[in-house]
This record gives sequence, C-alpha cells and structure tokens, in this order.
Amino acid sequence: MNHPWSRAARGVLWVSGALGTLLIPAFLTASAAGQGEPPAPCKECATLNETQKPFRVYGNTYYVGVRGLSSILITSDRGHVLIDGDLAESAPKIAASVRQLGFRIEDVKLILNSHAHFDHAGGIAELQRLTGATVAVSPSSAKVLQEGHSGRDDPQFGSSRGIAPVAHVRVVKDGETLTVGPLQLTAHLTPGHTPGGTTWTWKSCERERCLDVVYADSLMPISRDGFLFTRNTTYPNVLNDFEKSFNTLDALPCDILLTPHPDTSDLWTRLERHDRGAGAEAFVDPTACRRLAEGARKRLEARVMAERKS
Repeated sequence: MNHPWSRAARGVLWVSGALGTLLIPAFLTASAAGQGEPPAPCKECATLNETQKPFRVYGNTYYVGVRGLSSILITSDRGHVLIDGDLAESAPKIAASVRQLGFRIEDVKLILNSHAHFDHAGGIAELQRLTGATVAVSPSSAKVLQEGHSGRDDPQFGSSRGIAPVAHVRVVKDGETLTVGPLQLTAHLTPGHTPGGTTWTWKSCERERCLDVVYADSLMPISRDGFLFTRNTTYPNVLNDFEKSFNTLDALPCDILLTPHPDTSDLWTRLERHDRGAGAEAFVDPTACRRLAEGARKRLEARVMAERKS
C-alpha cells in the first residue's frame, strides 16, 4: 500500500513530521508478508543494533540502548528501572552499557516496555534472565510477551519477527504508578500503533531542579498490507485509540521527550548540542510532546484520507 506521507528507499522509510524527518526501518512498514506467512528477514537489524556509548540524559535518567533503538535506565540506591529491551541481539549491549555507566545490571528490579514488537521487546526475556527483574506491561502487551508473538489485532500482525516468550509478566493499568525504592513511574496507555502501546512518565532531578520525563510510545499509523485503519474487524477501535493517545500526549507534563526510536525525538541532534557545551538543557523542550502528537495526527489524517480516496 502506498502512503502519501512516506517514501521507501534503500530499506528505510522517511517520514516528515512535526519534529523533523524521521528515519524508520523498512521492516516496520507494511510488509509483503501476509497473515500466516513468515516475515522477511530483518536486513536492517545490524544497523539498528550498532553500539552506542551510554550517556546521562538528566539526573538519574540514562540512555543505554543501541544506536537505532532506545533503552532507558532510571537509577536509585535501592534498585533501577529499565524501559525497553530492543532486539534480542541488543540485550548484551544494553547490559554492557549499564555496567559501563558504573551500575550493576543485577540491580535492575523492574523492566517496562513501550510496545511488544520485536525491535523493542526482543531482548526483554534475556534481560529478565540476567536481572531477575519483574516485567510490567499493559494487558495486551502481556499476552504478546507471554506468547512470543502479536495477535491479529496488531496492525503489523504477520509482518515482523516473534520474540522469546517472557515467563512472568505483571499487568499494569492505565494511570498506575509503579515504584522501585524512591522511583515512581506512571503508565499511560497509548494504543494505536499497537493495542498495548504504553507511554511512561517519571521525574528526574538535578540538585533542586526536577523535570518531567516522558518516554512516549510510537504513534505511527504503520500496518501490514491489507490492514485499513478506516475499516477492519481485527482492531475496530484503532482510530478512537489513536485519538485517545494523541490527547494523552498533549496533556502530559513534558520537559524531556524520549522515544523508542531515538530519531523520532531528534535525540542525536540534541546529544550533539549537549556535547558542544549546551549540557542538559539540550534535552529540555516543553513543547516536544505536543509537537509529536500534532505530527502523528497529521500522518494519521493523511493515511485515512488516502484510504477513503481508494
């Protein structure tokens, strides 16, 4: 299916949005693989999984993911929280990054997830094995993690790889706050991209200044061939779910925006500004969440308009 808001080239998808032009791997776009057919090999995974030196974002919030996929560490003296496990191949690199920062991977007590696609949840089973941590996700994502594959209500069902099943999963509710020692992270269900998409929020402090950090799940209207956002039986509430998620992101206190694909929130440009002397202020932008939601609305509107015309 041709989308008016995208251009495929050399195995990637370029999407223009409110935060700039975003680079998304082609394996996350609509695939030629039909329901029940095996997905195409992940040709882009090696590039996504390139090693990235870990760094502090703000206060006790650190980036420990690989170059193409985010994993976020929030630390305390009574245990740490990790968000997203990236690819299965990323788990050793995430663990190494945690250690490189001077923390023990064994002190991770809680592992969270944005959405249960293999490029954000593929490493969770191994990271749980390394840490013994509790894995906590939305009800829909819990089913996917336990079974090791998405259900037919996932817009990308049949077009991506499965994951190693996770044995013990805690289900979280919309608005529920989870704690590890002094850390408090709140789940905001933001479905649409997947039925179980979840945005996580917390506060990080430096001296007297505490900022609201948002790890916003993907809001991209990406799907397999044949999935119509305007009418389908496998996920009939998808458009309402997207609108709920846009409104949620609009309303969140948001000083620092992080996203599962770092390019989506322009992380590398901000890191360059940080390293050139801007310091932590390079990551601060109270308008970023609203602009991300605005760009996502426009992309969904374009997709819906194209479907109606066809």
